[in-house]
Amino acid sequence: MNTEKTFITILLPAYNEEAILETNLNVVTSYLNSKNDKYDWEIVIVNDGSKDRTGEIADGFEKLNSNIRVIHHPTNLNLGNALQTGFCNARGEIIVVLDIDLSYSVDHIERLVDKMLETSSDIVVASPYMKGGKVSEVPFSRRIMSLWVNRFMSLAAQDKYYTFTGMVRAYRREFIKYVNLKTKDYEINPEIMYKAMILRAKITEIPAHLDWTEQNKFAGKRTSSIRVLRGFFSGLMSGFIFRPYIFFVGIGAVLMCLSLYQLIWLFADTLSGMNDIVLQKTLSENAFSASLALQFQKNPQSFLVGGVTFLAAIQFLSLGFMSLQSKRYFEELFHLGSALKKHIEKQSLQ
Repeated sequence: MNTEKTFITILLPAYNEEAILETNLNVVTSYLNSKNDKYDWEIVIVNDGSKDRTGEIADGFEKLNSNIRVIHHPTNLNLGNALQTGFCNARGEIIVVLDIDLSYSVDHIERLVDKMLETSSDIVVASPYMKGGKVSEVPFSRRIMSLWVNRFMSLAAQDKYYTFTGMVRAYRREFIKYVNLKTKDYEINPEIMYKAMILRAKITEIPAHLDWTEQNKFAGKRTSSIRVLRGFFSGLMSGFIFRPYIFFVGIGAVLMCLSLYQLIWLFADTLSGMNDIVLQKTLSENAFSASLALQFQKNPQSFLVGGVTFLAAIQFLSLGFMSLQSKRYFEELFHLGSALKKHIEKQSLQ
């Protein structure tokens, strides 16, 4: 039996976290020390240009523990860049991203890693919104916005998952290091999901418990949390990248139905008026044109609304077709570019 231990990297992005960093790092290191018989491990802390003592506290832990490494950004580059820095510097076979506030408890580490090893997944996502998941003490407005943003993304995505915005995940290092990422902020999480689906990566979710009980004790003392409305609207925009053509086609279909409803009624009224003209024996040789002209005199606004709506529907449907083509071109190019990047980097290591 192969008893070789799995080497894991715990990636902790941190920005202005002096209020909780020391306490929570002690929790994480104590937990990992209890798993020494199962894992070889390291912690990579990315201090994202903090303006408080976050960097100083992290450096103190690094000096006391050879398993901890600290990387400093000179300025705040946001979560997307912090994660990419961590991915580039991680040495473990599996990278587990944790939120330093431990709103997902440390026992999620073992569950994420074990699920990845069990299923040979490329990404394992901690999902509080799937069956068996749980959310505790999260402010109502934030909880509702997060839930519906993730449902919206699930509806837009081709593959159905429950959580797209969550940061707490496990990544297979040999996969994530070859994914070309460009988002600088919180949108990096749905971007990773989208690009992983393009690359046909295996993505698995596990039920998770998102618990803000401890985090709420530090209300007003931490400045690193995302603004609710900003997260909501960025989530909606992120959902657009999954299948943009659905939005254009959906609007176009609604407008087409409205225009056809209006135009069909005009056509029916025109035919009815034409019969009256024929019976009156006036302009019987061109009754349809006469009836149509009469309808226009009676309801010019119906012609205007129906015509403009029809043209708008055609425009939106055309945009949907073009966005579908653009999406396919992008996915093919991204797939090709990722394969080329992987090949070049492997050749450089030989």
